[in-house]
Amino acid sequence: MFFPGYIVAQAVKIENRKEVSQYGITWTFDKPAKTGQFITGDWWVVGPVTILKITPAPGPVRPENFNISINRWNDTSLKLDTTMRNGSMIVLKAGTTHGYDSRSGSFRKNNSVSLPLLLTPNLSLISSESNTTLPVDNFCKNIMWENEKKCQNVMKAAAVLTCLQDAPPEGAFRPPYAGTEKPVFLAKDIKWDLLPKLAPVGEVPSWEEFERYFQRPWIDHLMSWEQQELVPNENGPNYGREHARLVSMASLMVMLDVPKARKEKLTIELIQRGIDLYGIAKVGGYWNEGGGHSSGRKWPILFASTMLNNPAISQIPETAVFHEDTQTYYGKGWFGQDVLWQMIMHHGKRDPYEEKSPDQWEKWDKTSESYRTCCNAVAWTGTALAARYLKAIKLWGHDAHFDYIDRWMREDDPYKSARGNYPRPAAETTTTDPFVTAMWKAYRKSAPAQEMSGKNMKWVWKGEKAAWVPNPK
Repeated sequence: MFFPGYIVAQAVKIENRKEVSQYGITWTFDKPAKTGQFITGDWWVVGPVTILKITPAPGPVRPENFNISINRWNDTSLKLDTTMRNGSMIVLKAGTTHGYDSRSGSFRKNNSVSLPLLLTPNLSLISSESNTTLPVDNFCKNIMWENEKKCQNVMKAAAVLTCLQDAPPEGAFRPPYAGTEKPVFLAKDIKWDLLPKLAPVGEVPSWEEFERYFQRPWIDHLMSWEQQELVPNENGPNYGREHARLVSMASLMVMLDVPKARKEKLTIELIQRGIDLYGIAKVGGYWNEGGGHSSGRKWPILFASTMLNNPAISQIPETAVFHEDTQTYYGKGWFGQDVLWQMIMHHGKRDPYEEKSPDQWEKWDKTSESYRTCCNAVAWTGTALAARYLKAIKLWGHDAHFDYIDRWMREDDPYKSARGNYPRPAAETTTTDPFVTAMWKAYRKSAPAQEMSGKNMKWVWKGEKAAWVPNPK
């Protein structure tokens, strides 16, 4: 048996079933259909198959009495609407609407499937369970501050049913849930020897806790900040900073010198995350929203491509832009720094600001700086270190990102005298998570030397649209 103790598919026979269940969600067919489970435990069914019933049942509810909280920007994406709870949808394109729960302003009824549903091969059905009351526990409340341990996400859980033409091979990953291309990648192709064996430093997070963080599919096809109040709070994080934090810590954990049996489950889950993001990117996904909403999506794709030795996974459309790239660029900062950060957009277009002295900063410049210090490099650092150890800088293809992380984490301050009355922010030289900080301090200097990509571009507004322009180092 391959990967003993983890391949759920080995414990469940491939057989004809009238219904299958996962994470509190049950799909009932009109007649028994051939079913089984991927290595992740997600169900597949050989189709076409007719789904007669989904439990909990999708549809309207009676009027509810709950309070909607307004965020510090005087925004909310929620409304009092009883049209749909526990919705299901087939994601053909990444976009700004969904069909899960009508309390979300991004809900559109035509995105919800109707029953009975004929599910044909090369389609994935995402079904959900809605939260009945708000607020609820933040998915990763154990790593959150007291005032962020609760959230108002309207979805509770989601599960994916994948319809295929034939039963997949043993040890298959679940194909991407977005789109109509369902490539099957196999666990036997994982290049375990690529993972370094770094001696643990600092306080290593709980393996069981992180296996749970990555166990379920992170529903991530809504290209809007409104996903912060939508995505299922039992499946994945609702903010980009936490996407990046969890991916950073998990990436470094699987590079530790621990038995393979200890790291294999988390490695497989991290690869699956990359496969899902690859699928979203292929159907129009992009991650360039707000100050910190869109972080953490690029590295899992490259990790999956590298670990499976499959270059096709990293060959994503140019439309798939990522926060870590659009927000970093080469330039001359006000105190002499040569790699800079910009917010790009937040309640509208935002201009670069690090070229200006703080005494010249306007309102949104100050807001940009607050996001720079709260929500980005503090979460990106672990993936930057992991990419170095997998020799993936060239594959990443945006050198400014790595140079910016080096600037952020540099312990000495060669620009101290030039800062004048504006001292270095206290957040620099560290990250949100002590384990990541400890790993950086222990292993950055000994990271493998490697060729940079030489791809130096800057994301620049041109009228109402933004585009890449050359950005010489």
